Parts: sequence; structure tokens; C-alpha cells
Amino acid sequence: MMLKQNPKSEIRNSNGTVVNLEQIERSKDLLGKQTVNMLLQVHQDALWILENLGVGCKQAEIHEVFQRFEAEGLAVVYEDRAYATSGLVDLCLQSLPCPADFFVPMNSFFIGGTAPYVYDDKARCGGLFPTAEHVVRIARIAEANKVVAGMGRGIKLKDEVEQMNIMAEYCTKPIYFAVTSDAALTRARELHEKRKNVMIVFCLTRPPLEVNENFSEHFVKVVKAGLPVFISAMPMAGISAPFCYNGVLAMTHAEVLFGICVAQLLNPGVTCIHAGFPTIADPRIEYNPNYGLISHNLLNLLMTHLNLLLDLPTFQSAGTTHEEHPTERAYADAKMGQALCLKYGFHMIRHPFAFLRYLVDFSFAKLEKAIQIAEDVTPEDAPEVEMPVYDERGMESIKRNGLRMYMEDPLTTANLGKVFVN
Repeated sequence: MMLKQNPKSEIRNSNGTVVNLEQIERSKDLLGKQTVNMLLQVHQDALWILENLGVGCKQAEIHEVFQRFEAEGLAVVYEDRAYATSGLVDLCLQSLPCPADFFVPMNSFFIGGTAPYVYDDKARCGGLFPTAEHVVRIARIAEANKVVAGMGRGIKLKDEVEQMNIMAEYCTKPIYFAVTSDAALTRARELHEKRKNVMIVFCLTRPPLEVNENFSEHFVKVVKAGLPVFISAMPMAGISAPFCYNGVLAMTHAEVLFGICVAQLLNPGVTCIHAGFPTIADPRIEYNPNYGLISHNLLNLLMTHLNLLLDLPTFQSAGTTHEEHPTERAYADAKMGQALCLKYGFHMIRHPFAFLRYLVDFSFAKLEKAIQIAEDVTPEDAPEVEMPVYDERGMESIKRNGLRMYMEDPLTTANLGKVFVN
């Protein structure tokens, strides 16, 4: 495996993990020493998960790349589960580009995400089916506004190739999209060769620690083609992850690290972006995700800082809302999330402009208003937050539950209404 030459700012900590010294000091100044220690322990917890719980997988080529390392004691494949040791993960992380070498600069807001519907801003209701004209409009807005660093799909057309062609025609900034067909892969390779600022989004895993086999074949093909992959995972605290900050971060981190390992073992040196998307189940809304919580923004920024400590390109979620309509509260949520991002620092953020409840509807009115907000918002607009410290019960919960769900876990029932706040 080809390894990157670590810059002088990187060293190995006491656990043998390569960390960025300068980022550690920045994160301590912003988050506090105890929270940085929590994040470093989250990485160790994620390594424990990969080594002891593994990830279920039936895709033959993924099996094979892990089996190559069994003789060295770095991996095991047993009963359709792949187990990776910390030594193997460390090797894989060392072959990734640093954020400083990545084609998207720090503090970049994207029009990103994939809503199935468009919100009818005149009729004030959702549910419009997306059209090519909608994609053109999004791309033009992304291109025209300086505060927008790039774009994802925003909405989903049935024809992947048509959508990526529109995005590429109207937006010269970095773009990302999905690839779930051979035709889409062919076009993505052409765009990557021409533009060099394309990312392919994959959610390779799903709870509980299983490869999403609907996407695994195309993930393998995209990685082997050498295209940059944006690897997402979204365990939900209280359902598929422990109901505490470090618990859901560890589960999210483990799933993305697995995807990074698969990519690096298939094609060493291929660009990977850690796009872990830790999410919170809200018992007040029947355990659905609540993207308007202050805690949702903080949780994703903590994921960002963990990745920056490890010197990884990173792409999280913030500035979203739980409002069904583009209300004043929806705009306040956008401002709150954007301000928190500016206060604590980030690499790339998706969802900060246009989405409504559950990321189901894409509102052009909210997109344009939230872009205006982003032009004026400052770190001083951020609410005060209480930084979390390491909660031992998170890993106790993971070890107790294994591959089971967490709704009835004692940690969940003990922390309802106490950990994650509005």
C-alpha cells in the first residue's frame, strides 16, 4: 500500500494514531481539552467496533481485499463479516490526502443533499416532483453566489446522467452526485478527467453495521476507477447508536472508517472524504430525526473536528431545520447552524440552505434567503453551547447491545431530554 509522507505537523499519539498537532491545539482552543480528549477516544472506540463487531458484507471483492491481510493478523473475514484491526485502519488512513491538499478549501458551504420533492413556495406546500429546470436553477444559483462553494444534487432526477450533465454545464465549482449505473460511472469518469473537482457520494453502510448491498457493487467500481468518494453514514442516537455524543460519534466514525478501508484496499491512494452524518432520534416526534436541534449542529461539528485531528477531508451536515415550511424559525435555524460552523470551524458542510423537515422538500425561497443569511452571519451570532465530555456509558452501551438497536437501552431511557437540546 502506498503511504503519504506525513507533514511535520503530524505525529503519532500514545495510541499510535497519526494526528495533526496544529489542529489539536486549534481544537483545544475552540472546544476545550476534555472535549478533544473525548474525540481522540472516540477514534479508539471506533477501532474497537471494527475489530470486535465488524461489518456484515456479502460483496465478493470486498471480502477478498480483507482476506489478503488475514495472514498478517490485520483482518478477518468470518461468516460474512469483515473485521479490521487498528493496524489495518492506520495503514489505510495514511494513504489519504490531507485537507490542505484537497480541492475544496476549509469553511465551504455547499448546496447539497438530495430531496425527493420541491417545495411550492407560492402554494406553501411540498411534494412537487423535481424537473431538469429545477436542477438548472440550483446550479445557476450555486455558480452565482460567492458564499456557495459547490453543489450536490439538491433534488433527485430519475436520470443520473442527465442530472450530472446539467450540474457540470451550469456550475464550475466542485460538485458531487451519486453513481448507481454503468452509464453514470462512464459519464462521471469523463467529468472527473475534465474537471478534477468531482466527488461521488455513497452511503456504503446501514445499521446495524452492515454493508448496503444495493450500492456495494457500484462502490467497488467507482473506487477502482479512481474517482474521489464521499463516504457517508448516519447512525441515529437512540435507535442505531448510543444516546450520547461519543456513542453516536463512535458508531458513525466506525462505519465511515470501514468504507475508507475498503476504498484504500481496493485502490490505494484513491481520494476519500469522511462524510459521517451523526443524527439524533427525537422521542418527542416518534424517534424521527430532528435536524433543527442545536445539538445536531454541534454533533456534526464534533465529527468534523475529529476528522481534522486525523488530517482527513471531511463533509458534515449543519444549518438544517425541523420546520415543514420556510418560516422565520426555519431561517433562524439556518442562521444558528451557520454561525456555529463559523465559530468552531469546518471543512465542508451540506444542507445549510434549502432543506425543510426531514430533508424531504427543497425550497428555493429558503435557499435564496439562507444564502443571504450566510453572507452576513458571524461567529458572534452562535448560541452558547455546553461542550460534552467523554461518557463511559456510550461504549458500555455498544458492548452491551452489539448489533441490536438502542431504543430500549438504559442509556437511551436515562438520557431522554437531558443530552441533546434545542
